[in-house]
Amino acid sequence: MKSNIAFFHWLPRILCILAILFISMFSLDAFEPGLTLGKQMWDFAIHLIPSFVLLVFLVVAWKWELVGGIIFILLGVGFSPFIFLLNYHRNHSIGMSLGIIAVITIPFIIIGLLFLLSRKMKKNQPPVL
Repeated sequence: MKSNIAFFHWLPRILCILAILFISMFSLDAFEPGLTLGKQMWDFAIHLIPSFVLLVFLVVAWKWELVGGIIFILLGVGFSPFIFLLNYHRNHSIGMSLGIIAVITIPFIIIGLLFLLSRKMKKNQPPVL
């Protein structure tokens, strides 16, 4: 039982770090030939703002699993329509837009649910005598 609690304690945290790293990879498109190094670094920093915000949410979730779980669920659900419409207007494909949603926002919903599950498992743990 204790190993299950430890597993579900670390699973959302590790998945969230991996998801943030994945989102951060999109900022690498700031490096283009022909731009000055200063412009490229500025664009790179601007592209990393979502990753920094997600890191702040992770710190909150690390300390307060209930609040963090709710934040990640709301984040995933809230951004899904925006990201879907943005991509649908670019590629005019419902399937591709749903695939992008599955890759970008669904993991954060799952992470939020895992934070809530971790909190529930710890709360239901019998006291150590």
